Amino acid sequence: MKSAFEHIQSAHCENGVTTSLLKHNGVDFITEPLAFGIGSGLFYIHVPFLKINNGPAIAFRTMPGAIFSRTCKSLGIKIQKIKFKDELAAQHFLDDKLAQNIPVGCQVGVFHLTYFPKEYRFHFNAHNLIVFGRLNDNFLISDPVMESTTELSVYDLNRARFAKGPLAPKGHIYFPENVKDVCIEIVKKAIVKGIKRNVRDMLSIPGNIAGVKGIRYTSKKIRSWRTKLGPKVAGLYLGQIVRMQEEIGTGGGGFRFIYAAFLQQSAQILEDQRLLEISNDFSKSGDLWRLAATKMAGIFKGRNTTQEAYDEIADIYLKIYELEKNAFIKLKKLKLT
Repeated sequence: MKSAFEHIQSAHCENGVTTSLLKHNGVDFITEPLAFGIGSGLFYIHVPFLKINNGPAIAFRTMPGAIFSRTCKSLGIKIQKIKFKDELAAQHFLDDKLAQNIPVGCQVGVFHLTYFPKEYRFHFNAHNLIVFGRLNDNFLISDPVMESTTELSVYDLNRARFAKGPLAPKGHIYFPENVKDVCIEIVKKAIVKGIKRNVRDMLSIPGNIAGVKGIRYTSKKIRSWRTKLGPKVAGLYLGQIVRMQEEIGTGGGGFRFIYAAFLQQSAQILEDQRLLEISNDFSKSGDLWRLAATKMAGIFKGRNTTQEAYDEIADIYLKIYELEKNAFIKLKKLKLT
């Protein structure tokens, strides 16, 4: 069983799955930045009461599955999403879709993806990939972060689909269905809706751990970690942030560059050049995220573990907070319709 599916390498997994599945179903205009922006993928949250791999639970994007669902809904595309309690039922459902030549998206745990290098396999359950066929006991996999397609055994894919722990995928499978032509007016409305939702999520969520306020919260935490936790644990915390930001996700910098590209493409589609200036703000923010990651990696590797090094990173986070807060305020003031 193998569909005529074209693999597309992308910067981020769910963006790539969304883009590839929609293109496969005839939505030719879609790009990774448009999928990310229409799906309001940009986010930030630091959850103080949750640990991932014994490090801080920080997310740079919205909840897994939301980008696909929001993008399709905004474009008027029906979807099917399902989770399973039973592994056998999940496999039968997948086999049935592949028999119909329907590629499907799956949420999986990274730890069981045998085609990943060992150093990248850790317990993270919010990765997304496409299963587009089966050859005997192997499933054909299009993982957007990989250069080409690959394969997974039935056993390994089942383990990945039913990985345990935070954000357990529970066999989550999803795909578009009955896709119709999407007119330019729908695209414009979807872009505006995506921007407004992202403005709300980054500026208006109550509390101090989500949106731009969450970035300021992390700055405060980083400044205190060396004294509170000791140099060794504090360094491990920073290493965990770097891994979540730059290795398993496109994280801080990458997501900001994608969002900048989204605003550039939106400026053309909406014929509103004001979006280009704000796009530059997110590119600057992306540079700062990457700079912070470089500084954190230096501490993690033991090159500079002084309190001043932690303070420098905390100060960069404050610059990011101010830059992104002002950028989203600018977007809000545009009053797009």
